[in-house]
Amino acid sequence: MGDDMYHLIEGATSRGKDIAASGTLARTARYDQASAALSVVLANGCVVMIPVALVEMLADAPDQIRAEVEVIGIGTRLHWPSLDLDLSVAGLLAGVLGTTKWIDCQRASRAGAAQSEAKSAAARANGTKGGRPRKVPPAISA
Repeated sequence: MGDDMYHLIEGATSRGKDIAASGTLARTARYDQASAALSVVLANGCVVMIPVALVEMLADAPDQIRAEVEVIGIGTRLHWPSLDLDLSVAGLLAGVLGTTKWIDCQRASRAGAAQSEAKSAAARANGTKGGRPRKVPPAISA
């Protein structure tokens, strides 16, 4: 039993050191109303400003609720009590700011609006071929 416990503690300590070294632990977090951004000071000294409009659950929250942010645990998560919301610091840093569907919608809206010479050339080439093929309804079998 003693050796098993020692190895569990040793493993947990090692994982904790890896997390701390990764720079994904928050020391402090606060909402900056002037810039409408979440300011997170990481354990490695970096300061990250994340516009709350990009964070799905905070985008429509009132400023007073956004300001309730707390760092919980050893700094791995941010918590908003009134929203019953916990966000992973590592997830925020990795760009995981909402559900996959929500992020995909945000990306698609920006991508569709993008203009480039390559996109224009592709559209012209597609137009010379008659444009996008029409969808054909599936054949109805009797």
